[in-house]
Amino acid sequence: MSRRGAVGVGRRGGWRAVGVPVLVAALLLGACGTPRSGVLGTAPTAPPPSPPPTARPSAASTPPSGPPTGPTPSAAATRTAPRPPAPTSAGTRRPEPVTIELWYVRSGLLVPTRRTRPATVTTSRLALTELAAGPTPAEAATGMVTLLPAGVEVTRIADGVATLGPVPWGDDPAERRRLREAQVVWTLTQFPTVRQVRFPGGAPVGRADYPDLLAPIVVTAPSVGDRVTAPLTVTGTADVFEATVSIRVLDAAGREVATGFGAASCGSGCRGAYRLVVGWRTAREQHGTIEVYEVSARDGSRTHTVAVPVILAPSGS
Repeated sequence: MSRRGAVGVGRRGGWRAVGVPVLVAALLLGACGTPRSGVLGTAPTAPPPSPPPTARPSAASTPPSGPPTGPTPSAAATRTAPRPPAPTSAGTRRPEPVTIELWYVRSGLLVPTRRTRPATVTTSRLALTELAAGPTPAEAATGMVTLLPAGVEVTRIADGVATLGPVPWGDDPAERRRLREAQVVWTLTQFPTVRQVRFPGGAPVGRADYPDLLAPIVVTAPSVGDRVTAPLTVTGTADVFEATVSIRVLDAAGREVATGFGAASCGSGCRGAYRLVVGWRTAREQHGTIEVYEVSARDGSRTHTVAVPVILAPSGS
């Protein structure tokens, strides 16, 4: 080379002097080589953005999928909360009332009637209290009275015998004393736990000890003052000729609006139970009377009549 800063070849080798820029360009092209595809292609697109990472649920919001690894909760921690106490005022169901039978006295004989009172566990005490209180005005109007004074109580009931405490009989005549005892016996023996009654200083007695204190016809239902509807079922006991029991219904004016008859389970010397059904037709509610009687075998008249004042409901009510 004859000149600094240039690269060249003598004429003999066919070289010509070449500038530095040209040489550099040639070297770069030689280093790159021939492209593989002949084209550069489109510019690459940016990859789609990755979805944001999902927040991992916390232990407070998602229960574990496997069995618990921590300590088992105690029974106190898992026990269901106690229910509030049941209502005791307006929401409390009232006990069903109880109907008791009371035996009063009329014309020296026993006569039954009924009372409906709130339920109680001491029904014997309730019965004797009501018996001593006496008949209602409507019952008294039919001649019913009570001979039992207040303060008579049952002290014990065992083996079917109700034992009474001290009784204030005083120096009453034997007939009056016996009626008082019969009132108590017939009233208490309506309960299934009592078959007999023991008075102080005496042996147990039952209904069979007072057969003469019942009228030939006894009406146990309806009671004086009941409101009755047709058809009406009349029940009781009777000791009448050929066991035949008759019945009729009278309206407020005393007119006969219905009649009927039936047979007791025993008669002519023995007492039997009867059940009669009778109907009537009235246009309005009114006072009336149910009469149960025996037809005399001698002259056909009504005898041993028992009259029960009631309220007759209108037909169809």
